[in-house]
Amino acid sequence: MLSHRFVRTAVETSRNNSLFLTLKAGARPYAPVAATAARGWAPGPSFGDRRSISVYGYTQAKALVYSQYGEPKDVLQLHKHSISPPSGTEVTLRLLAAPLNPADVNQIQGVYPSKPPFQTDLGTHDPSAVAGNEGAFEVLATGHNVKTLSKGDWVVMKKTGQGTWRTHAQMDESQLIKIEDKEGLTPLQISTVSVNPVTAYRMIKDFCEWDWLRSGEEWLIQNGANSGVGRAAIQLAREWGIKTLNVVRERKTPEETEVLKKELMELGATAVITESELVSGEFRNMVNEFTRKGKEPIRLALNCVGGKSATALAKCLAPGSHMVTYGAMSKQPVALPSGLLIFKNLVFDGFWVSRWGDKNPHEKENTIRDVLQLTRTGKFKDIPVDEIKWKWDTEGTELAAGVQGTLEGYRSGKGLLKYEGGD
Repeated sequence: MLSHRFVRTAVETSRNNSLFLTLKAGARPYAPVAATAARGWAPGPSFGDRRSISVYGYTQAKALVYSQYGEPKDVLQLHKHSISPPSGTEVTLRLLAAPLNPADVNQIQGVYPSKPPFQTDLGTHDPSAVAGNEGAFEVLATGHNVKTLSKGDWVVMKKTGQGTWRTHAQMDESQLIKIEDKEGLTPLQISTVSVNPVTAYRMIKDFCEWDWLRSGEEWLIQNGANSGVGRAAIQLAREWGIKTLNVVRERKTPEETEVLKKELMELGATAVITESELVSGEFRNMVNEFTRKGKEPIRLALNCVGGKSATALAKCLAPGSHMVTYGAMSKQPVALPSGLLIFKNLVFDGFWVSRWGDKNPHEKENTIRDVLQLTRTGKFKDIPVDEIKWKWDTEGTELAAGVQGTLEGYRSGKGLLKYEGGD
């Protein structure tokens, strides 16, 4: 009869240089198991690209990480690791969907003001960061001290820089916002709620003192109206009795441009014009016609382009109005005639939703709830998306190419990673 012996198998995984240990059925745990769990990665079987969960409750996960700045196709790598069972206030999560925002790509390129720290918590060979700032996750398991979350709940990130482009994650309860009522909502709607809709909501609410007694008689103007923020602004303004003059880039053909205009009008836009019309000599006459010769003032301008486009927006504002800049797609500075400052007393602000959300977490939660309530009642529609399906055996190069593709030309929708790899 064999005495009790420790039988173990070491399997070297070349992709992440992590050592995974598996135990033969009936054998006692080998001492290094506890030591590896304490370092944030854990033992578990790994057979090729087939995902598995070890008998000790360790969750196998993959993450899109980068250890240096550059183009996504050059620096993003798919890193496989294990997540130990949650303890204390820890929560284990599974990705549902995560959008590919311009800010995410800018972070990878190293040109965004906010940069997540490079660390080795996931067992990467070099210090790395997990890409992505926004996403919807499902709770798989909770530590014994977790109070507000349960298995099956859906959550979003409370702050930026937490890394969302991963199949699974483990975070502290305090880092997450619970979706209190997920009935009638989809992963797409949850995953895209905390950046673009929140940006539009706060800019409209916080930078202009609207005369609510004049509902339907005041305007906002915006460029980049086909963006996620632009579409959100159209729908929120419609709900709040604010008219919108929306500027879009011309498409490849006049027919495609008209289709886009019609699409935004169906969302609730009051008027839609092109960039070329905005900077033309006819723009002033168009504004007079839209606003009944100024009787309906344009009180707020939302600028994500800069350059001549921003200048044209500012020129049509009523005295004492605001222009809020939240992007710079043209990479041109905002140039303003001095008369707008001296004689019109216009106010020019900037808005960065990441900084605002980190400083105002409770207001961020309330804003998300408001938007999701409008979504449930059919008053806030989904943005168009280009889905990138992420299965357990999807190659890292395929995912990196999908991220890189978000930088190329006109797209039919926002890039979205949709995880379909199961628990």
